[in-house]
Amino acid sequence: MESSTVKTTVRREVEDWELDFEWLRVRHEVKDALRRDTLPDLNTLLFLIGIQELGRWRKTFSKEEKQDLMHIAVCRLLAYDGYYEFVGRDADGWPHWRQVRHLGNMSVADQERLLKIKIVQYFKDLEAEREQL
Repeated sequence: MESSTVKTTVRREVEDWELDFEWLRVRHEVKDALRRDTLPDLNTLLFLIGIQELGRWRKTFSKEEKQDLMHIAVCRLLAYDGYYEFVGRDADGWPHWRQVRHLGNMSVADQERLLKIKIVQYFKDLEAEREQL
């Protein structure tokens, strides 16, 4: 194996380890905050981020609203890298985003990894905001 290939492989393994650690930290933080017995999965975190971005809580959401909330979360997370931009809220207060760049073809595993990275970033930003208050 070439030296540059080894360095790239090692760098990716370190990044994977760091991501796994941070991802688990976020899941534990949310589990504890919600006083749950189990760790939330990716879809649960997307749903919760969607609620956060909506800015209001209801005890129940319809199936369509849950899908919309997860979509809001994905748009918000991918906005970090300029794939979406916030365009405003509709009459009911729901946020709307416009896709400005195409993400390209990615495997499901790579899509999940990207979302995990962005979820970790989102929670770090929330933490930084809380510290400034």
